[in-house]
Amino acid sequence: MTILQPIKPIKKARIGLYTIGLAAYWKQFPGLRERLLEYGRFMQTKMSEYGEVFFYGLVDTEAEGRAAGEWFNEKNVDLIFCHSGTYCTSSAVLPVHQICKAPVVVLNLQPAARINYEQTTTGEWLAHCGACPVPEISNAFARANIPFRVINGLLGLDYTPQISLTNENTKEQQAAIRAWKSIEEWIRAAAVPRTLRHSRFGFLGNTYSGMLDMYSDFTMIQAQAGLHVEILEMCDLDRMLRDVTENEVREKLAQVQEMFTISEDSPADPIAKRPTEEQMQWSCRVAAAQEKLVREYDLDALTYYYHGAPGSEYEKLQGGFIVGHSLLTARGIPCAGEGDLKTAVAMKICDILGTGGSYSEIVVVDYEDETILLGHDGPFHIAISEGKPVLRGMGLYHGKQGTGVSVEAKVKTGPVSTLNVTQTGEGKLKMIISEGESTNGPIMKIGNTQTPVKFRQHPDEYMEKWFQESPTHHCAMAIGHQAKLFQKVAELMGILQVTL
Repeated sequence: MTILQPIKPIKKARIGLYTIGLAAYWKQFPGLRERLLEYGRFMQTKMSEYGEVFFYGLVDTEAEGRAAGEWFNEKNVDLIFCHSGTYCTSSAVLPVHQICKAPVVVLNLQPAARINYEQTTTGEWLAHCGACPVPEISNAFARANIPFRVINGLLGLDYTPQISLTNENTKEQQAAIRAWKSIEEWIRAAAVPRTLRHSRFGFLGNTYSGMLDMYSDFTMIQAQAGLHVEILEMCDLDRMLRDVTENEVREKLAQVQEMFTISEDSPADPIAKRPTEEQMQWSCRVAAAQEKLVREYDLDALTYYYHGAPGSEYEKLQGGFIVGHSLLTARGIPCAGEGDLKTAVAMKICDILGTGGSYSEIVVVDYEDETILLGHDGPFHIAISEGKPVLRGMGLYHGKQGTGVSVEAKVKTGPVSTLNVTQTGEGKLKMIISEGESTNGPIMKIGNTQTPVKFRQHPDEYMEKWFQESPTHHCAMAIGHQAKLFQKVAELMGILQVTL
């Protein structure tokens, strides 16, 4: 199945990196300084797979630390890695982070799994003693109220430097793999706040009346997530609709036919039938208008809901929403229905991380399989679909007005995660994170997305824990076990999180 190209690129995180040492060592131990810089450049190259990396070089004095802090500010970095190459006084490290307020992760990555005990010199040992200054640095950070994290492990070189007296090829060792997995997660996570701070979320229409959990304070959302909310009207979309050409409708229809399976009548549900030609044409015309709206208002995500007066033009217009919003979601513009802005944020976080993010809620529990079906009547993230999604014509949208075309699909079988963004009684955003397995269990043929998920706890235990956290009743479903990644996002954004 061909996946459409993203409408807008994801912003890469800007990463600061520096290596620490003690200036007094360089004349005492020839080659040590150059060796540590080689390690730093290796990390720069490897980190560049995930973000835009700015390697300062060595910080080995207090003055150099101050210069590094100013330099990182100039580079507008989102996150700084302090590579503990060898012993360094904490007085050289602290100024970096007093001047540049970007979050910091200390890297205690030993070059070799084991030193050569028989031949090791003092200079050789110093190249492997990165752990030595970490307690001192941690103490200084704590007393200066600077939050930090430490990653311990092996450096992961795929060669041994000529100066070394031991084997430094540790790329395949678990301690290196674990360390670099964590580094990758931090860099990917750092792309989230950067992207959100440059994002425009459209809010089209209103929130589904009475869904109190979903009402959002736009200023609160911007204050805590950094994104801008652009309030849109149905007449904005109607204006776009009037400019849609027949050629644009044909192009959308070709996309839909390539990416979806067009259903026959549901064998079970009388309101779920094969989409009529008129419904397909209308959905494609609305989809073309939706893309125009996104482009004109430079949107990165969209939250929407509008029921319209019975028989009105806007009721007909909203009846064609789901197909186009699924296409937009597949192209990096997550669309959340029922005016659920907080779930749109969750979906966008998943999308930035490349893990999907499909709009979901609890559908039903299967107590025989001990799974919970999660899904909705659309939209769906096509990029994480198990096979081609199915389009069904709906004679009636349950709980809503109008008719149209809906998406029936399930997320890929295998590891999945859910990300719920909710709001506390104090007005603080909070992430609720869980991991499970998408199974190959059956789903209903009623034109809704549904994915059977087996969580680590029995469904009753899982739901008890989830409900206790006061979630927004929708969530974003992502592929893979992403709890550690989501936790890092929450930490970098300064948002509360709980993992079930």
